[in-house]
Parts: sequence; C-alpha cells; structure tokens
Amino acid sequence: MLQIILVHRRLAQARTLTLGTRHFVIAFVLAFLCLAIGSILMMTLLLQTSLASSVPGLRELVLNSARLETDQSDRHMRESVNAMAIKLAEMQGQLARLEALGDRVSGLAGLNPKDFNLSDPPPRGGAEPVGGHDITLEEFRTQLDSLSLGLERRSDFLNIAESNLMTAKLKDKMMPTILPVNVIYNASGFGWRIDPFNGRMAMHAGVDFVANPGTPIVAAAGGVVIAAEWHHDFGNMIEIDHGNDITTLYAHASKVYVKVGDIVRRNQHIADVGATGRATGPHLHFEVHVRGVPQNPVKFLDAGGAPNQAQMARTELSQSTGD
Repeated sequence: MLQIILVHRRLAQARTLTLGTRHFVIAFVLAFLCLAIGSILMMTLLLQTSLASSVPGLRELVLNSARLETDQSDRHMRESVNAMAIKLAEMQGQLARLEALGDRVSGLAGLNPKDFNLSDPPPRGGAEPVGGHDITLEEFRTQLDSLSLGLERRSDFLNIAESNLMTAKLKDKMMPTILPVNVIYNASGFGWRIDPFNGRMAMHAGVDFVANPGTPIVAAAGGVVIAAEWHHDFGNMIEIDHGNDITTLYAHASKVYVKVGDIVRRNQHIADVGATGRATGPHLHFEVHVRGVPQNPVKFLDAGGAPNQAQMARTELSQSTGD
C-alpha cells in the first residue's frame, strides 16, 4: 500500500491519497495496452514507409511470404490433380474390363457387338442453360467419384447377367432337343397303340426311329450315363441323366460305346441301331422322362428345331413337284 500526501496553498489542509494493489494492476494493464497499440502503429507505419521507399529487406520478406502461400496452393492443386489422374487410370481399366464383359454377354445373348457403336459418345442435346458457373475442382472430383461408382455397379450387373446367360445356355445344352438318329420318326409315336406282339392296347412311352442296322445313335443332350446294360424288353439300352430331373433312354442298340459314369457331350456317338430285345426289326426306341414320368419326346425335339415327319413330307413333296 502506498500513501501520497498532497500539499498546496489552495488547499486548506493537506490531503492523503492511498494507492492499493488494484490501482497498480489497472495502471499496468493500461500501460501494456498503450505499448501494444503503439507498437502496431509503428510496425504498420514502418511497413508502409519501407514499401514506399523500396526497402530491400522488408520488401523481400513480404514477397517471400506471398510466394510461400502460392507454392502451398500450387502443391495442393498438383496433389489433387495427381489423385484425380490415378482415379482416371482406374476408370480406364474398369472401362476396358466392362467392354470385354459386354462383348461376352452380347455373344451369350446372341447379339452382334458391332451393332453397338460404344467407342463414340452418345448424341446429347437440350436447351441452352440459364446461369450456371464454371465447374470447381471439388465438383469435378465428385463427378469423377460418381462415374467410377457407376462403372463398378454396371460391371457387377453385367457379371450377374453373364452368369445367368451362361447358366441358361448350359441348361439349353442339357435339354434333349436334337435327333438321336439322323432319320425321321415315322414308325410309332408316343401314346396308346396296338402292341405288335400280342395285339392288345398298350402305352408306348417313347418314339421309334426306323433306321438301318449300324446307324449311329447320338446323345440328344449332354449328361452322365446312369445305365448301359441289357434289358429283357429293351435289349442293349443306355440311359443318360441330363440334370434338372430329365433323363433319356435309348433302346434296342446293336452296339454300345459308353459305360456307366461316362460324361457324354451333346451329339456324341454312344451306340448303333439294332434290333435287340423285344423288337420286330432294326430301330431306335427313344424315351424322355421328367422326374421319372415319360414325356412325349416330340415336344423336346420340336423345341430344338428337329425336323418331324410332316416337315420332311412337305419338303419331299416340294422337291418332287419342282417348287
């Protein structure tokens, strides 16, 4: 604590001023503020004066600061451009894979890739936009990321489409839709008929193909041989499992060239026509079963485009009349 005694002729008596700690703190703060403000004003004045008078040292300091800020901005720009260049390279790789995948899918779907000009950008148009602004770096990066994601999704979709088309194509190859012998089925069809041995009505569960002995018998579809044996009614017979609960049976063969467990291809030579078993002459008895139930083989052969008796008759008639 500090006491100050004031004495003056105008004062009737002396006065005493007491200064405590609070007064000293206030005075110190005021002095510090005055000093700071004075320093700022001096620096500002000195900077302006130095720039105006082209003082080399301070001018170089200001220019270096500006140059450093510019270099940082340029470095950030280069890093952004490099990142987008890497993204663009990835997209080019994705596009190349997408084009190859598209060609495979087109082939599976029976389309000609040459009918689709994918190398040129598609035509686009519209009214002139009102307003708008130049694209920013951030907007460009957003568009690039969105395009990359779109390519990935389309690639996934085409992969699924390719898998489904491949599955459908394999199933088609496993369907008994080709003629097991290169003749027309004109002997006996599917359904009820008079049995040639006892004269009674009986169910004929297949189709008979009349052919010369030794005529090649081929698999109507790909599959696995589940029977290759002698049967008291069918003679030398073969049964093939084509998957999806579909089997085919080939009876009365003179020779058999496959065994149980063999994997056969569509149109593979598996036996020769004969007259073994319960048969009145050389022919192939052909059956199709779905889940163990006999089906009319004609439905499957017609689905595969195999010529039937009526078609062959019309062709022969047309050829004989010169049409």
